[in-house]
Amino acid sequence: MSEETTPQNTESLRATAQLIAQARAELGRVIAGQSETIEQVLIALLCQGHALLEGVPGIAKTLIVKALGRLLGLGFQRVQATPDLMPADILGTTILKPGSDAFVFHQGPVFTDLLLVDEINRMPPRTQAALLECMEERQVTADGTRHPLPGWFTVFATQNPVDFEGTYPLPEAQLDRFLLKIRVAYPTEAEELQILARHHASTGAGLLEEAAITPIAADLLAAARAEVRAIRVEPELASYIVAIARRTREWPTLLLGASPRAALSLMLVAQAIAAFDGRDYIVPDDVKRAALPVLRHRVMLKPEAELEGFDADRALTDVLAVVPVPRQ
Repeated sequence: MSEETTPQNTESLRATAQLIAQARAELGRVIAGQSETIEQVLIALLCQGHALLEGVPGIAKTLIVKALGRLLGLGFQRVQATPDLMPADILGTTILKPGSDAFVFHQGPVFTDLLLVDEINRMPPRTQAALLECMEERQVTADGTRHPLPGWFTVFATQNPVDFEGTYPLPEAQLDRFLLKIRVAYPTEAEELQILARHHASTGAGLLEEAAITPIAADLLAAARAEVRAIRVEPELASYIVAIARRTREWPTLLLGASPRAALSLMLVAQAIAAFDGRDYIVPDDVKRAALPVLRHRVMLKPEAELEGFDADRALTDVLAVVPVPRQ
């Protein structure tokens, strides 16, 4: 993604450009590298979607989300998933009000702006299912009463791709609620040296506290979201997105293809990628760059394809190679 916006489009994307520039500057003081991860996390917020971050422990997944909360001036709660975590531990529970015979609903950590669910695949299935309503409808139903979640409510969940002992794989319905599956890679050698240097120079209070991140203007995120939703999608590009989604449903190495919700997500993320490049319209390359993080967790490989060494990214790359690209 381009670092600069295209001059002729800066007026229609003024808030988005300001948000991106400030995010890169402020988060760069805390996070060494991980520019692609930071961009995809921002895209999830601009599209009002949830994100699943996959990576080994110790590569700043939690720190990125906490720093983002500071930048946006939003509330932040963290839930550590364990095999004995119950739905009430996340959603809240009804308790007896002291000094009376009335019951009141005590809100759980889900009632926040940014919810980080660490190692989500360690939750038992019942607790995973409790998040479905929250993620899709942004509300909690307790004892027949609906409790709306904050307008900015977004779930960032993490999972370890190599440690499967004591885990419960996320069901397809849960995975489909995530707009993006972000693969967080190891830092480069230069970035890792920068990490060591920053911690060596630290006073011990913590990088996030020492950085003193300056929050963005209160209305900037809402304005940026409106700009992203207004980005033009020509009929040819909409047909291209649908063609990709439909081709996955008949692809020989895939058992399960992309759903209509996946096609909608692909369009939304392509709009955000265009905004990062400073354009008020999408092009085929935006769709291609959005395809892997949007679709990799929504398709299922056939068992024989897995035995042959295929993974979702490889299958999707093959799909993109055969779907005709519209002429611009």
